[in-house]
Amino acid sequence: MDRSRAGGDDDITGAPGSLDAATAPIRPAASTSLPGTGSVPSPLWKHALNCHRMKPALFSVLCEIKERTALSIRGIQEEDGPDPQIMRLDNMLLAEGVAGPERGGASAAAAVVAAAAGGSPGEGNVEHSEYKEKLAQIRRMYHAELEKYQQACNEFTDHVMNLLREQSRTRPISPKEIERMVGIIHRKFSTIQMQLKQSTCEAVMILRSRFLDARRKRRNFSKQAAEILNTYFYSHLANPYPSEEAKEDLARKCSITVSQVANWFGNKRIRYKRNVAKLQEEANRYAVKTAVDAASVSSQASQANSPATPNSGGYPAQCYTPDGRL
Repeated sequence: MDRSRAGGDDDITGAPGSLDAATAPIRPAASTSLPGTGSVPSPLWKHALNCHRMKPALFSVLCEIKERTALSIRGIQEEDGPDPQIMRLDNMLLAEGVAGPERGGASAAAAVVAAAAGGSPGEGNVEHSEYKEKLAQIRRMYHAELEKYQQACNEFTDHVMNLLREQSRTRPISPKEIERMVGIIHRKFSTIQMQLKQSTCEAVMILRSRFLDARRKRRNFSKQAAEILNTYFYSHLANPYPSEEAKEDLARKCSITVSQVANWFGNKRIRYKRNVAKLQEEANRYAVKTAVDAASVSSQASQANSPATPNSGGYPAQCYTPDGRL
């Protein structure tokens, strides 16, 4: 059968009514160089395409093609809702004082200082200021990078939206499709946002750990204070629970607080119960030391309380020889 005589919808060879004949008038525009790369200026090219009498026919054909291809993607479900990992990172940054309206993270810094309680109040205030300063640096860097990210995301989104709106004059693009494309862009950019927040959380955790570790090292008691506390502990090994008066006395001798004394004894009792055999040697050493100290004190007391020689007036008595000479 001669297809040129059919003249039906299947005739695409150039007969009247065929697709080939319908698109022949706009074919020269399609073969023209891309805008900005050829001799035809971009505004003139767009104007010629938009004003062409066959543009409605082209738009209708593109609508039919889109209707057929859209059937295969209607079942695809869009990802809705915020990313749970980003929400978790946001909550962490908010709790640490990096995110949120309050700039400076004063509450977070106070919490860290409270967690590392101990030492003099002046020392705590200095360390509190140091932690706040370093946390503020992390916060400034985070907000600067977040602003760059948001600016890049908005610029790219606006560019794509303008491009799609312009193309919607030639091919069918609905507002819902533009909105879907914006969502895809945001999901792509969310990976960058997640990396930024993850690295910021890691920086805060490193700062916190370094601050607390340094604080713990500075809280180590002096050797003299450890000797005093260990001596009391092993001398009262049958009942290593000092009274409040004893705690206050030990705190004065060691130049520490009563709460630190109580914490030390609590930790010491736990360590002793777990390692009785290992710490027995230490207990014997302190027992000998206590006995020696007690004997020394007793000897000094007996010498101080011994009576003077009679008739000597407190001075050594004179010695006489048998012949009566001194």
